[in-house]
Amino acid sequence: MSENQLHRPIGRRGVLSLLSAVALAGPAFASRRAEVFNTGGLAISGCDPVAYFTASAHVSGQASHSLMWRGATWQFSSAENMERFEMNPEAYAPQYGGYCAYAMAQGAVAPTVPEAWTIHEGRLYLNYSTGVRDIWRQDMAANIARADSFWPAALDG
Repeated sequence: MSENQLHRPIGRRGVLSLLSAVALAGPAFASRRAEVFNTGGLAISGCDPVAYFTASAHVSGQASHSLMWRGATWQFSSAENMERFEMNPEAYAPQYGGYCAYAMAQGAVAPTVPEAWTIHEGRLYLNYSTGVRDIWRQDMAANIARADSFWPAALDG
Protein backbone atom coordinates (compact mmCIF):
# COMPACT_ATOMS: atom_id res chain seq x y z
CA MET A 1 0.00 0.00 0.00
CA SER A 2 1.49 3.34 -1.01
CA GLU A 3 1.82 6.35 1.28
CA ASN A 4 -0.86 8.14 -0.78
CA GLN A 5 -3.30 5.27 -0.27
CA LEU A 6 -2.75 5.38 3.49
CA HIS A 7 -3.57 9.08 3.73
CA ARG A 8 -6.24 9.39 1.05
CA PRO A 9 -9.63 10.30 2.54
CA ILE A 10 -12.09 7.45 2.44
CA GLY A 11 -15.75 8.23 1.96
CA ARG A 12 -18.87 6.31 2.86
CA ARG A 13 -18.58 4.30 -0.33
CA GLY A 14 -15.02 3.28 0.58
CA VAL A 15 -16.08 2.16 4.04
CA LEU A 16 -18.99 0.21 2.58
CA SER A 17 -16.62 -1.42 0.08
CA LEU A 18 -14.26 -2.38 2.91
CA LEU A 19 -17.07 -3.89 4.95
CA SER A 20 -18.49 -5.70 1.91
CA ALA A 21 -15.09 -7.21 1.16
CA VAL A 22 -14.75 -8.35 4.74
CA ALA A 23 -18.25 -9.87 4.68
CA LEU A 24 -17.56 -11.73 1.43
CA ALA A 25 -14.30 -13.08 2.81
CA GLY A 26 -16.14 -14.45 5.85
CA PRO A 27 -16.81 -17.94 4.47
CA ALA A 28 -13.11 -18.30 3.67
CA PHE A 29 -12.47 -17.87 7.39
CA ALA A 30 -14.86 -20.58 8.56
CA SER A 31 -12.71 -21.32 11.59
CA ARG A 32 -11.98 -18.81 14.33
CA ARG A 33 -9.57 -16.05 13.32
CA ALA A 34 -6.34 -15.54 15.23
CA GLU A 35 -6.81 -13.75 18.55
CA VAL A 36 -4.22 -11.16 17.48
CA PHE A 37 -4.08 -9.76 13.94
CA ASN A 38 -0.63 -10.42 12.60
CA THR A 39 1.31 -10.16 9.37
CA GLY A 40 3.65 -13.08 8.87
CA GLY A 41 3.34 -13.84 12.56
CA LEU A 42 4.23 -10.28 13.66
CA ALA A 43 1.74 -8.24 15.65
CA ILE A 44 1.35 -4.66 14.40
CA SER A 45 3.60 -5.51 11.44
CA GLY A 46 6.58 -5.56 13.81
CA CYS A 47 5.95 -2.12 15.35
CA ASP A 48 6.59 -1.53 19.03
CA PRO A 49 3.22 -1.25 20.87
CA VAL A 50 4.79 0.54 23.83
CA ALA A 51 6.23 3.28 21.60
CA TYR A 52 2.73 4.46 20.68
CA PHE A 53 2.43 5.50 24.34
CA THR A 54 5.98 6.62 25.09
CA ALA A 55 7.01 8.21 21.76
CA SER A 56 3.54 9.08 20.39
CA ALA A 57 4.55 7.41 17.13
CA HIS A 58 4.64 4.09 15.39
CA VAL A 59 8.20 2.83 15.77
CA SER A 60 9.62 -0.32 14.23
CA GLY A 61 10.62 -3.04 16.64
CA GLN A 62 13.71 -5.23 16.42
CA ALA A 63 13.88 -9.00 16.20
CA SER A 64 16.43 -8.92 19.04
CA HIS A 65 13.70 -7.51 21.30
CA SER A 66 10.75 -9.81 20.72
CA LEU A 67 8.42 -12.11 22.60
CA MET A 68 5.42 -14.33 21.96
CA TRP A 69 2.06 -13.35 23.39
CA ARG A 70 -1.37 -14.63 22.41
CA GLY A 71 -0.06 -16.48 19.38
CA ALA A 72 1.84 -13.62 17.77
CA THR A 73 5.38 -12.27 17.93
CA TRP A 74 5.61 -8.77 19.35
CA GLN A 75 8.69 -6.70 18.59
CA PHE A 76 10.03 -3.74 20.55
CA SER A 77 12.47 -0.94 19.86
CA SER A 78 14.26 -1.47 23.19
CA ALA A 79 14.68 -4.00 25.97
CA GLU A 80 13.00 -1.52 28.30
CA ASN A 81 9.85 -1.40 26.15
CA MET A 82 9.81 -5.18 25.90
CA GLU A 83 9.99 -5.43 29.69
CA ARG A 84 7.17 -2.89 30.10
CA PHE A 85 4.97 -4.94 27.78
CA GLU A 86 5.90 -8.21 29.43
CA MET A 87 4.95 -6.84 32.87
CA ASN A 88 1.50 -5.62 31.67
CA PRO A 89 0.66 -6.57 28.07
CA GLU A 90 -3.01 -5.55 28.33
CA ALA A 91 -1.92 -1.96 29.03
CA TYR A 92 -0.04 -1.71 25.72
CA ALA A 93 -1.61 -4.19 23.29
CA PRO A 94 -4.10 -2.71 20.84
CA GLN A 95 -7.76 -3.25 21.53
CA TYR A 96 -9.68 -5.90 19.58
CA GLY A 97 -6.53 -7.93 19.03
CA GLY A 98 -5.13 -5.27 16.71
CA TYR A 99 -7.95 -5.71 14.19
CA CYS A 100 -9.57 -2.56 12.79
CA ALA A 101 -11.50 -0.87 15.58
CA TYR A 102 -13.96 0.78 13.18
CA ALA A 103 -14.71 -2.50 11.40
CA MET A 104 -15.24 -4.12 14.80
CA ALA A 105 -17.77 -1.38 15.62
CA GLN A 106 -19.66 -2.60 12.54
CA GLY A 107 -19.43 -6.23 13.67
CA ALA A 108 -16.76 -7.04 11.09
CA VAL A 109 -13.10 -8.04 11.23
CA ALA A 110 -10.54 -6.21 9.07
CA PRO A 111 -6.75 -5.83 8.97
CA THR A 112 -4.89 -2.73 10.13
CA VAL A 113 -1.82 -0.68 9.32
CA PRO A 114 0.53 0.63 12.03
CA GLU A 115 0.20 4.23 10.80
CA ALA A 116 -3.54 4.38 11.52
CA TRP A 117 -3.60 4.54 15.30
CA THR A 118 -5.28 6.42 18.13
CA ILE A 119 -4.78 6.39 21.88
CA HIS A 120 -8.04 7.16 23.65
CA GLU A 121 -8.46 7.01 27.42
CA GLY A 122 -5.23 5.07 27.79
CA ARG A 123 -6.07 2.42 25.16
CA LEU A 124 -4.50 1.84 21.74
CA TYR A 125 -6.83 1.44 18.75
CA LEU A 126 -5.71 0.55 15.22
CA ASN A 127 -7.57 1.04 11.95
CA TYR A 128 -7.57 -0.24 8.39
CA SER A 129 -6.24 3.09 7.06
CA THR A 130 -5.83 6.69 8.16
CA GLY A 131 -9.03 7.53 6.29
CA VAL A 132 -10.97 4.94 8.27
CA ARG A 133 -9.27 6.25 11.42
CA ASP A 134 -10.71 9.70 10.67
CA ILE A 135 -14.21 8.20 10.52
CA TRP A 136 -13.55 6.19 13.71
CA ARG A 137 -12.54 9.36 15.54
CA GLN A 138 -15.78 11.20 14.68
CA ASP A 139 -17.65 9.38 17.47
CA MET A 140 -15.18 7.27 19.36
CA ALA A 141 -17.35 6.74 22.44
CA ALA A 142 -20.19 5.22 20.41
CA ASN A 143 -17.77 3.29 18.19
CA ILE A 144 -16.00 1.82 21.22
CA ALA A 145 -19.30 0.80 22.83
CA ARG A 146 -20.40 -0.94 19.61
CA ALA A 147 -16.99 -2.58 19.06
CA ASP A 148 -16.93 -3.82 22.67
CA SER A 149 -20.31 -5.46 22.08
CA PHE A 150 -18.94 -7.45 19.11
CA TRP A 151 -15.54 -8.37 20.58
CA PRO A 152 -14.38 -11.18 20.68
CA ALA A 153 -17.38 -13.01 19.14
CA ALA A 154 -16.61 -11.37 15.76
CA LEU A 155 -13.53 -13.61 15.51
CA ASP A 156 -15.83 -16.59 15.04
CA GLY A 157 -16.89 -15.02 11.74
